[in-house]
Amino acid sequence: MRIIKQLFWIFLFALLGEIVSTAIAEIVAIPGSVIGMVLLFFALHFKWIKMEQVDEVGTWLTDNMAIFFVPAGVGLMTNFDVLGQVWVQLLVIMLVTTTIMMAFVGKLVQFVKQRAERKNDGAVSEGMDTHV
Repeated sequence: MRIIKQLFWIFLFALLGEIVSTAIAEIVAIPGSVIGMVLLFFALHFKWIKMEQVDEVGTWLTDNMAIFFVPAGVGLMTNFDVLGQVWVQLLVIMLVTTTIMMAFVGKLVQFVKQRAERKNDGAVSEGMDTHV
């Protein structure tokens, strides 16, 4: 019965995500599954539901996540003729975007670390006693 209750919560948030996604489809296209995960995150964060209410099923789902990628892989194989025509463009796009993203994340991490170090240096110098 515990598993059924946990599945209920997971499916409820998936349904809510699909409803919200359908409602805002004309404004912005966001997948219902993503909205459902965000809603579940907020429900857990604000303690509207407890982690124990979704923990066991959620762990099982993440442990067996590979099952959910099989349909996407089959979809790629059924459209292999289309991918075969544009594989060079796809490869270039993947290399360029990966390089740009790595550079962006690297610069962002450097900026955050430098800012944190300056903040820590300022806090240390303020706390130093100048009396001798």
